[in-house]
Amino acid sequence: MRLIEDLLGRHPDGLRYLVADHDVTLGELRRAVTQEAALFASAGVGEGSTVALQVPPSFTQVEVLLALWRLGAQVMLIDHRLKPAEVDALRTLCRPQYVVRAGAAGWSRLNFRARHELVTERRAEGRPATSDHRLVQFSSGSTGLPKVIGRTEESLAEEIARFTQIDGMPRFGDRLLLLSSTAHSFGLLAGLLHSLAVGVTVVFAPRTSATDILAAAQEHQVNVLFGVPFHYELLGSVPVPPPLPSLDVAVSGGEMMPPEVAERFFAAYGVRVGESYGTTETGVIAMDASGGMRPSVGHAAPGVRLRIVHGEIEVALGRSPYLTVDGQDRYADGWFRTRDRATLDAAGAVRLRGRGDSLVVVGGLKIDLMEVEAVLARHPSIVDVVLLHGEVIEAYVSTADPDLEPEDVITWCRNKLADFKLPKAVWILPRLPRTSNGKLVRARTALRAAAMAEAVS
Repeated sequence: MRLIEDLLGRHPDGLRYLVADHDVTLGELRRAVTQEAALFASAGVGEGSTVALQVPPSFTQVEVLLALWRLGAQVMLIDHRLKPAEVDALRTLCRPQYVVRAGAAGWSRLNFRARHELVTERRAEGRPATSDHRLVQFSSGSTGLPKVIGRTEESLAEEIARFTQIDGMPRFGDRLLLLSSTAHSFGLLAGLLHSLAVGVTVVFAPRTSATDILAAAQEHQVNVLFGVPFHYELLGSVPVPPPLPSLDVAVSGGEMMPPEVAERFFAAYGVRVGESYGTTETGVIAMDASGGMRPSVGHAAPGVRLRIVHGEIEVALGRSPYLTVDGQDRYADGWFRTRDRATLDAAGAVRLRGRGDSLVVVGGLKIDLMEVEAVLARHPSIVDVVLLHGEVIEAYVSTADPDLEPEDVITWCRNKLADFKLPKAVWILPRLPRTSNGKLVRARTALRAAAMAEAVS
């Protein structure tokens, strides 16, 4: 993959690239990638091999991803938080030839660990790549199966170049504290790969706590911060926030930033929180790193063509981003329907108005409520189910089983879904309200009223 050779060869050996409990210079990264590539090549990985990679954010994850790409593999990037049942569904759907994952011992979902022991498994039923996509990612699908999204080498290179043209993005010699997940587009492209391209040092906090994040920011004098609203809310809630004199830029990506959270962070640290808006399918669409254009998320990123059709934003793409049937209806005649409701102001800045479908964002992670409904519908005691999202994900289920308890419903989901997809409130009724033509009611007011009536009956 020529892109990897280009990225690894741009800057001198001594440049610090990754920083946590120890530093990795660019020279050390190059040597690690070469060693990892040799190991995978000896196992049979080469041009067109398909590899599922499930490793927590770490130095190991970065080195292995780059090594697999150097060999010409198609890498299926799997979030380390997914449960075995979810991972099995992805493997069945995509049939990778190799599965590379972190060993179970010694790591926590909450703590950052720089190095992981790897387990590599060759799967006899695996299939080689049938397309030129180098990165494969997954997004919740309304059928209960994930949508499979492909990015080509050209697409990745274009997005990295796009970020270099956006005002406020870190430049050579800057220090970026990366809190966004590196298994998802913003953390991977804007965080890791753009930083490698331009010579930015990427800093990781040891734990996702305000104390550890702030300590890392101070120790390494970071001047750029990338995260999701959860991180800014966490930092803005510190009773006595310490000064961060080196911090110049803070950007939120993954979900819309509540204005009050941005204001609290600004009041605490004197830096406005910018916004980066995009999708897994398209990459970055619009960005305002300054935070000065809120409630807009900024103008279209360089090279991005967009339009508003029936109140929803569409983005021009040369081909469908989907590798399977699910989702293909969202791409037609060179345009991808984001299903995000939006408007453009007179200057062409994008203002988001919420979702136009069942996709919601929790903690920067996208969840399709229909996927969770499909899992709940398989419960042997559940007849009907409706999922809603307000402050939390709520499940309304009907059953004829008098012994079914809310915790039973959550346990059923816990064994089949990542923790961030679990409903936080469950209401059990003998039947769910329906409209006059027999459709399930999806209005929270009516559902909550039915649940309250059942509770007092």
